[in-house]
Amino acid sequence: MAASPRRVTIVGFPDVELLDVACPADVLDAANRHGARPPYEIRLATIDGQAIRTCSGLVLQPHLRLDQVAPDLDTLVVAGGWGSTTAASDERVLAHIRRLAQTSRRVASVCTGAEVLAAAGLLNGRRATTHWRWAAKLADAYPAVTVDPVPLYIQHGNVYTAAGVTSGLDLTMALVEADHGPTLAREVARSLVTYLQRPGNQAQVSLFLAGPPPEHREVRDLTAYIAEHLDADLGTPALATRAGLSTRQLTRLFDAHLGTTPGKYVRTVRTEHAARMLSGTDLPLATIARRCGFGSTETLRQAFLDHFDTPPSAYRRVHVRQAYG
Repeated sequence: MAASPRRVTIVGFPDVELLDVACPADVLDAANRHGARPPYEIRLATIDGQAIRTCSGLVLQPHLRLDQVAPDLDTLVVAGGWGSTTAASDERVLAHIRRLAQTSRRVASVCTGAEVLAAAGLLNGRRATTHWRWAAKLADAYPAVTVDPVPLYIQHGNVYTAAGVTSGLDLTMALVEADHGPTLAREVARSLVTYLQRPGNQAQVSLFLAGPPPEHREVRDLTAYIAEHLDADLGTPALATRAGLSTRQLTRLFDAHLGTTPGKYVRTVRTEHAARMLSGTDLPLATIARRCGFGSTETLRQAFLDHFDTPPSAYRRVHVRQAYG
């Protein structure tokens, strides 16, 4: 006798982010096509069952109203988007979220869908994430929630929160692997031409993508020098001498324009460059450590644990498996 499907309801609303709906839905659909047993039954629900216009202007037709969603779901997913604040202030939506969360095996949000979960009280006392751009707003509005803007996704008990847009894909891939094992997850990843699974603790925003070069000339020149001379002496005294500044002046400039100290900035640049080398080359760890300015493989290892919460060997296994699997 066939097992009952895993019932999954995605909650949407006007001005929802299309990818916040599509990423979870398409990953689960791909899992079904590759033999997920029991399969996933995926439904989109809105407060009134009417079609909703997404942020991009495309229109989605839901399957049912929220009050028609029966309890005992396998997974409840709340999408994010520009309309999340309005949804989070709609007591009708929150009441249904609370009702369904009580009997769902797990509850998840994507991007600013975390605001809806927070408004429903489901994140109180939990660690959670959201899109890095809105993390401070969430933390200010809901002090009972421990907001961490760094990871791609976080699990706290049976509640999952994902950072934003495509991180919903990473989270759903993790759920599929938990439900059906790595073999099926691997087939889904190959089908979607995506990573098998970016680790949840991977940072949302890489230093190389975080923003434009600093406007201050000395700071901009030093950051360019650091990126091109990772194996040089990049201690604060050496950098200050190069810029013709005192160490105190240099530290103040880095804090004002980069929000960090020279030492922390250098360590982050070295660690992220090492991560790129680990995933893109087969060089030994000792060589990567030397080229990136780490004194030893142990120093490289400690930097990875601090930055990615995973050792470099494990980081390489995951990313090489993803790239060539």
